[in-house]
Amino acid sequence: LSWAPRPGLPPATAAALLASGPDGEMLWLDVTHRPGQAPWVQLMGRYLLPPCKQRWHTCAAFLPQEGLLVCGDRRGSLLLFPCSSSAGWATESTSIANGGTDPVVEDSSSELESPWLSHQKGALPLESPLSVLYGLHGKTGVTSVTIHRGYIYSTGRDGVYRQLRLREQQLEVLWKHRPCKGLQWIEELRFTPDGDLLVLGFHADSFVVWSSRTGENLHCIPCGGGHRSWSYCSSPSAEVFTFIKSGDVMLYHCEGKPCEQQVLLASLHGREITCVRRLGAVEVPGHATLNVFVTGSEDTTVCVLVLSECSRAAVPLTRLSDHISSVRTLAFAMGPRDEGFGDEDLSALLFSAGGRAQIECYRLLCAGDIASESAVACQVIHVASHRLDEHWERKKNRHKLVKMDPETRYMSLSVVPGTSTKQLPTSWMFLAAACSDGSVRIFGLLEAAPKLVLVAESFHHQRCVLKVEAFLHTQAGGERHLLCSAATDGSLAFWDITGPIVDAADTLHQAEGEMQLLALDAPLVTIMAHSCGVNSLHIHETPEGQYLVASGSDDGSIHICLLEVALGRGEAAAETCLQVLERVSRPCAHAAHVTGIRVLRPDLLLSASVDQRLTLWKRRPGELVPLSTTFFHVPDLAELDCWEVVEAGGELRYYCVLCGQGLEML
Repeated sequence: LSWAPRPGLPPATAAALLASGPDGEMLWLDVTHRPGQAPWVQLMGRYLLPPCKQRWHTCAAFLPQEGLLVCGDRRGSLLLFPCSSSAGWATESTSIANGGTDPVVEDSSSELESPWLSHQKGALPLESPLSVLYGLHGKTGVTSVTIHRGYIYSTGRDGVYRQLRLREQQLEVLWKHRPCKGLQWIEELRFTPDGDLLVLGFHADSFVVWSSRTGENLHCIPCGGGHRSWSYCSSPSAEVFTFIKSGDVMLYHCEGKPCEQQVLLASLHGREITCVRRLGAVEVPGHATLNVFVTGSEDTTVCVLVLSECSRAAVPLTRLSDHISSVRTLAFAMGPRDEGFGDEDLSALLFSAGGRAQIECYRLLCAGDIASESAVACQVIHVASHRLDEHWERKKNRHKLVKMDPETRYMSLSVVPGTSTKQLPTSWMFLAAACSDGSVRIFGLLEAAPKLVLVAESFHHQRCVLKVEAFLHTQAGGERHLLCSAATDGSLAFWDITGPIVDAADTLHQAEGEMQLLALDAPLVTIMAHSCGVNSLHIHETPEGQYLVASGSDDGSIHICLLEVALGRGEAAAETCLQVLERVSRPCAHAAHVTGIRVLRPDLLLSASVDQRLTLWKRRPGELVPLSTTFFHVPDLAELDCWEVVEAGGELRYYCVLCGQGLEML
């Protein structure tokens, strides 16, 4: 048995009662309280649960606008049933709401029996589910289903809660979140008026109320653990928790106390921020321009946040917690825009990667929302994920192969640009990754499927690869997809990955996402740019069609080389030649590792280092001349991102964001 609020009826006097019986049949009964009389009961629908060992429902919620009913069952599945076609949805709701007194059942003790029920059941069809997400929360079952702002939220005893949406009467999972370590039994979600999300559940032998906003336990009540009936109520004046223990009804009551703790500055992450990317800006009426950033951290989470120049406050929009190890790198591709989103809104495909050779892919949709605290609403859709050990487990004859190193880390990601062009008309997107096991890997993503597959790799560097950067060369002779990789020995390798990408796109299209792993060709050019590891890399195309490649190293040096791409003609039309036109090196440009570098213009360079100096350089023939140095406040700088903004008066300004032990925008 379970109760659910009945749409269209006063919650104080009416509710829906759902009862599971033999052979997986579930009944929907409307029950109305009538003072001095027996409850008014009406059978509204009959539903058939899918076969499983423990065939009963555990929770339910109505979607009145769509005329649907969402249920969770003991097997951990989510089910979607139609309820608008059930007899009396509209007429009975109106009758009860208007105080109708036609009693279907006068005496609940005598007349709610088999003959009446059989008569009512015979008049209603047995409905099958429209959509089933089998075993979504594992074998321990779904504990609650909640509807909030048009989205469906489900919880389970697998330690996660999920956000879902309806698309063409099908349930679609958008993302999942693990609120805190050790909270394995999540029982319920509650959305507060001030925008906080409270997670109610059992941690070991205690009942816990967890605040998603502050990331801490608001209440921890020893009760012996789960597997018991309980109820919780909260108000500004008191907190009440009641539960059954050893046959006794126990009551916990706590008077409301004013919060004596004042947070001076809320944290974005629990540990060092390792990477940051600016997605773009959102224009909201009545607000200054709001910049949307994504950060990754050693605490294994990715945070989407808004940073306003006026308020100087960073407001998290959402946190992504799918990684099992630290997040090392981020990459994204903008567009395409989703239905219902305007030109001022942001739509991006985000990739995050790091420890345990894990890549996660999300679709982010950011739009102005005046009602929210941040003035920006962010919708997240989890698209796909990939782990090398899982990829290895699916290989044939894997007993003959050496298993990949489980400690492999992705050090850097770069989206290969221009993979949906006239020369390469494919819906597949490609991603390059620098790996700690010495390889450069290429992945293919088909968002519609969704599939993220490894398509090509090369172990040319034979040592940890720290950075990759992909770029597209276009001229009359055709297009070339080029890639630059940098390793711990200070070398830069330049690759032509056009052939593998075209072959992979053809094979994936024909084989529906399955293919043999391809090998990358040898690099076109290798340059020894530094004496040790390359910690920062950026490539900028000049107006003449040449490429400036800037890199910074552990030894504090900066290196710039100017490249020209030449495409072969005649029979050798498939060949690509790279010519190094100029090389400039600046030893000891910084006193510590150079972990951020950007070419702003062909004659202007920005570098940042662990020595907490941000230096602007003027590029002249054969030399780099420092123009200015600014000290920033973020220790242990990990990464730098830059963008340009044209002000109202036509003035061009450059902005940068730095991350490490904190976050700073300049």
